[in-house]
Amino acid sequence: MGKSRRNRVRGNRTNPIAKPVKPPSDPELAKLRESKILPVLKDLQSPEAKSRTAAAGAIANIVQDAKCRKLLLREQVVHIVLTETLTDSNIDSRAAGWEILKVLAQEEEADFCVHLYRLDVLTAVEHAAKAVLETLTATEPAFPKLLKAQQRLVWEITSSLLTLLGLLALAREEILNAIVANQILLRLLFRLAATDIAPHDVFEEALSCLTTLSEDNLQLGQAMIADQETHCYDVLLKLATGTGSKAVLSCGVLHNVFSSLQWLDHSPGKDGACDAVLVPSLARALEQITPGSASTNGSSSLGGIAQVALEILASIGTDFQETLEKGNRAPAGPAKAEEEWNGFDDADAMDVDQGPNADHEDADGEDGEGEEENGEEEGDDDSVNSDMEADMALVTGGEGSGASDLDDLPTLRELIQVAVPQLIRLSSIHTDSEETVAIQSHALSALNNIAWTISCLEFANGENAHIFDAWYPVAKKIWRKTIAPILEADSADLKLATQVTSLAWALARVLQGETPSDAGNTQHRKFISLYHASKGRAAPQSEGEEGAQEAQDPFQGLGVKCIGVLGSLARDPAPLEVNREVGVFLVTLLAAAAANVDGDVSQQEQQQQQKTPPADVVEALNQLFDMYGDEEAPCDKEVFWKDGFLKHLEEFLPKMKALTKGIDKRTQEELRTRADEALLNLRRFVQYKKKHAPR
Repeated sequence: MGKSRRNRVRGNRTNPIAKPVKPPSDPELAKLRESKILPVLKDLQSPEAKSRTAAAGAIANIVQDAKCRKLLLREQVVHIVLTETLTDSNIDSRAAGWEILKVLAQEEEADFCVHLYRLDVLTAVEHAAKAVLETLTATEPAFPKLLKAQQRLVWEITSSLLTLLGLLALAREEILNAIVANQILLRLLFRLAATDIAPHDVFEEALSCLTTLSEDNLQLGQAMIADQETHCYDVLLKLATGTGSKAVLSCGVLHNVFSSLQWLDHSPGKDGACDAVLVPSLARALEQITPGSASTNGSSSLGGIAQVALEILASIGTDFQETLEKGNRAPAGPAKAEEEWNGFDDADAMDVDQGPNADHEDADGEDGEGEEENGEEEGDDDSVNSDMEADMALVTGGEGSGASDLDDLPTLRELIQVAVPQLIRLSSIHTDSEETVAIQSHALSALNNIAWTISCLEFANGENAHIFDAWYPVAKKIWRKTIAPILEADSADLKLATQVTSLAWALARVLQGETPSDAGNTQHRKFISLYHASKGRAAPQSEGEEGAQEAQDPFQGLGVKCIGVLGSLARDPAPLEVNREVGVFLVTLLAAAAANVDGDVSQQEQQQQQKTPPADVVEALNQLFDMYGDEEAPCDKEVFWKDGFLKHLEEFLPKMKALTKGIDKRTQEELRTRADEALLNLRRFVQYKKKHAPR
């Protein structure tokens, strides 16, 4: 007979999720936990509303301290706030709870926002947003009739919600999409952007949040245009044509909306809206900035608003490339029977009929083992020769004339006529003030984006002549007013040097050998010196955001940009002495790379100087092809042949092959692709030049 089971007395079951928090091992932190953290957390969960409110306010203050924040997170303050404080009957407690979450999100990494999202914080935000909307739109009592203390608490909660939404949206695309899909949150944002009763700081936060959410977001753009409750779009458009910080912030939102809806110069939107209507307001904001006026006391300061305006102009300058690509209806011009040789793109390189003795690639893309390195046998192939002659015998067509108006491109017109003069002025400011240095950097970025967008256009044979005619004198002015003075200053700031060099390259690509020079034609030597200085700097990983960008894309390095500028400065009709110095520099650079490939450089020498990066070699070859691709140019005979450049290039062929093979296509795909292309072009360039040697 089985035993009867005795009744057991059970105590309350502990929370299976909660983990006991161990005191920190650090004595200082342990003391701080006992004296400050545990008491305030106990009060936060007190039965008395007054104690809870006081504790929430205290935590909102101490959470900004790194040590207190660390301890509060260990004690699971987020769980307490989400489950208890935000649902408190006392609005003061709720306001303090949102302030706690806001500060935590500001101070912690983006992963914290992802953690909040997974804890379903958006449901709590939606509930609070709905309450704010009901308060703002209530008729009895109307919001303006509430006590000032009540209004203050509503705006405090609203401010925390807006900041939190912006940080959540930045943390992950999934979260941003969830926010935009929430109709209550959009209604709150549109209401705040369209109302005139919100305090200025809340209005700024609302527009800042909308700017974050609207970037590349078609859904939000469509929702704003369709909004018939607050007419947010119409309000922002009216504000954007005004002055001050409201105009600039409205421009930021509208620029994103125009971009997402594809409201471009050739396809404007409602009432002809496109970025052209925003540029004048942004330029007016910049007019207020002088070297002594750039204060950073708050987001609405002149300096702060100027930086926002510059960032928007930089974005417009970049996005305008899409306008040109999709809407440029300029005639294609005559058939390219006479163009100068500009190298081969990927399609051209792969479509070449290389003949039976040409170099081949094996199945893995590696070069074959039995190919001829000197190209002698390749030169006898009539098929190859005819292809190369068609490629290499091209000369530059006319620039075109009489088409200087830009009525079909109003955004570019406004950028050139209204914004660029202000950008030139601000990029030329020379002070040691941290604020003005930041403004100069942003101005250079905006100029850089505009210049690169234009430099990527095709100007041969009169194509885009009206853009060329409008940009050419402006590009020269930028060089004289911005590039030349900074070069003369010999700044040791490599970040500034990188920005200036990038801008100089974009300008020189259009101006080429007609780039303004100093009295002694010595500007190219500045870039040669800068290239050598760039090789001795710290590793890219240690240089912050720009270094990380260079590590990811080696063609963004300062060395590559210096080479690009030099090649453009030396193009015909540049003075022969400039062409020669640049040509010798580039050929010497290849020789140094060849020595590294062969191991001819001693270990001590390698320690004293950095190896020539493969990206620098690729760009050096490309610039040499462009400089000496036109055999009708004076520099071809007077420099290329007289200085024996062909011999150096021919000797470099096998070195380039070895260098290319050494690039791992799995980890550096772009670099390997461009190196392969440069190697193919080098073979064909050498072969062509050997056949067309002067008699």
